[in-house]
Amino acid sequence: MTPVELSRTVLHAVRRAVVEGELRVDVPERAVVTEPGPGGCGDYSTNIALQLARPAGQPPRRVAEVLRARLLDADGIQDVVVTGPGFLNLSLDPRSDLVGDLVREIRGRGSAYGHGDSQAGQVVLLRVPYEVRAEAVAYAVARIVATQGGRVAVEHGEPADLRPVPAPEDPAPLGLDAAQWALLHPAPHDRPRISADHLVQRESNPLFRVRYAHARIRSLGRNAIRLGFSAEPGPVESPGQAHVESGQGRAHVSGPGPAGPRGLSAAPGLIKSGPTQSPGPAESRPPHPSDPGPLLTPLADYPRILAAAATHRAPDRLARHLVTLADAVLPLLPSVLPVGEEKPSAAHRARLALAEAAGTVLAGGLSLLGIDAPEHL
Repeated sequence: MTPVELSRTVLHAVRRAVVEGELRVDVPERAVVTEPGPGGCGDYSTNIALQLARPAGQPPRRVAEVLRARLLDADGIQDVVVTGPGFLNLSLDPRSDLVGDLVREIRGRGSAYGHGDSQAGQVVLLRVPYEVRAEAVAYAVARIVATQGGRVAVEHGEPADLRPVPAPEDPAPLGLDAAQWALLHPAPHDRPRISADHLVQRESNPLFRVRYAHARIRSLGRNAIRLGFSAEPGPVESPGQAHVESGQGRAHVSGPGPAGPRGLSAAPGLIKSGPTQSPGPAESRPPHPSDPGPLLTPLADYPRILAAAATHRAPDRLARHLVTLADAVLPLLPSVLPVGEEKPSAAHRARLALAEAAGTVLAGGLSLLGIDAPEHL
C-alpha cells in the first residue's frame, strides 16, 4: 500500500463514519499521512481526527476512535493506535512492501508522478506587471497548474493578479538556472537575493544540493551498470541488518554510515516530517544511512505539494520541497553501491531503485521550475 493509497483508505474511513451517522462533517479532499512524529508508532501517522474534531463538534480522541474502528477493517492495515491528543498511528500488514510499492508507482508514472486532475478544465488568467520576477513566477505557475489539468493564460497589465516582491537587480548574469532559482525559491512576500551565492558548489547553497543530488543519483546508475546490476524495487535493508522496534519509534543498531559524498555531510537536515506528539526513547538515535524512512515522506508527499503549489500559485512551495527531498536522499546514496569485495545484492538493487525514484521526482520538479537537472555536476 502506497502513501497515496493509504490516504484514500483514511478518507474512506471518514466517509463510512459520515454515512453511518457517527460523524457529521464534510469529507475532506485529502488526508495527509506522514511518518510518525516523536511519541508515535507504526509506519504512518495522520492528524485527520484533529482536523475534523471542531466541525464534528467532538473531542479529537473521540473522532480518532471512531475512525480507528473503521480503519482496522481496511485491507492492508494491521493495527491502528491513537496517541497524544488524537493522532492515528497506522501499522501496515507486514506483507506489504511500503518502499517497493511507492518506488514502483514513481517508476511507472515517470515524470508524470504527482500529476492530477484537480484543476481539469479550469482556465486561469494571470495578469502580471512588466517585471522579471513576476513573469518568472507566472510562467512557473502555468507549468505547475498544467500538471493538475488546468491552463494558465498570462497577460501584462494592471491591476495585477500576481505581484511578488520585485527582484532588486537583473538576475541574468547568474545564468538561467540560478536566476530562476533566485526568483522562485523565496516566498512571494520575500525579497529575492540576486547574488553569486546561488552559484557556489557548497552545502550551504540549496540549489547546489538539489542539482548535486540528482547528478549523483545518475552517476550511481551509470556505475551500477558497470558493476553488472540494475535497479529493482524491494526492501532496501540487508537481511543481516539488525533493527530495534519500540512502541515509541524506530531505530537501527547498526553502526553509523559513511559521510555524504564529496564533502556533503551524511545527513544534511534529515527530515522529521509529521506533527510533533511527545518525546520517545528512540528519538535520539539517528537513522541508519540505508533507512528509507526519512526519504519516504517527501517522496510520497510530492503529489500533495504539487497540487498545493498549483492551487496557491506558489512555485516556492515546490522549490522548498525539492530541497527537503534532496536532503533526505543524500544520506542514502553512499549505501547504494557495493563496497570493496561486497557483491551486489537485492538490497543494493532496491536502494538504487529508491534513489532513482528520488531522482525522477527531483528532475520533474526542477523542470517545472524551468531549471536543468544535470546528469553530471
